[in-house]
Amino acid sequence: MERVLKKKRKKRLSLSRLKKILDSIKMVILDVDGVLTDGSIILDNEGNEFKRFNVRDGHGIKMLHKAGIRVAIITGRKSKVVLRRADELGIEDIYQGCHNKVHAYQQILAKYNLRDEEVCYIGDDVVDIPLLKRVGFSVVPRDADPVTCSYALYITKNNGGRGAVREICDMIIYTRFKDDERTLKMILGIKEGEDPCAEK
Repeated sequence: MERVLKKKRKKRLSLSRLKKILDSIKMVILDVDGVLTDGSIILDNEGNEFKRFNVRDGHGIKMLHKAGIRVAIITGRKSKVVLRRADELGIEDIYQGCHNKVHAYQQILAKYNLRDEEVCYIGDDVVDIPLLKRVGFSVVPRDADPVTCSYALYITKNNGGRGAVREICDMIIYTRFKDDERTLKMILGIKEGEDPCAEK
């Protein structure tokens, strides 16, 4: 495995290149298990499936919507709870049961007339490698599969289901709007003259 990682590892991103990549992003596509969740799946005796999501990840997705950046889900499993969470977050493009994620990805590109370089994809396992190889900004959580990590441009500081998605949302938003304070405050939900840390 060490040889595989050494062969596939990319050069470290410079800040200028990272900014250029982030400024180009128009769509963020997410895997679910191991990205929006910590990868755990709980099944009860009645066959119900439970997943735990991170509220800060969810708020980051809502901020992306405010910033005019679309969000989609492509996942290999099927779960009603994913549809519910996507509805809560305003995610309209949900592709479940995708054993060939590239097919769903191509549908998204065609639907929104997007180029590869305008897409960020966050995945965590080997099934995500084909998309990580194609998109402009390929991301994996810190605890992703080691081989998969070697195909990513960026590895988050946070684990999947523990703020990895929010980390990328913040990176995109703050990079793009850091010089536009009014728009940034609108996206963050901060009113003019309001101190977000003040006691209420």
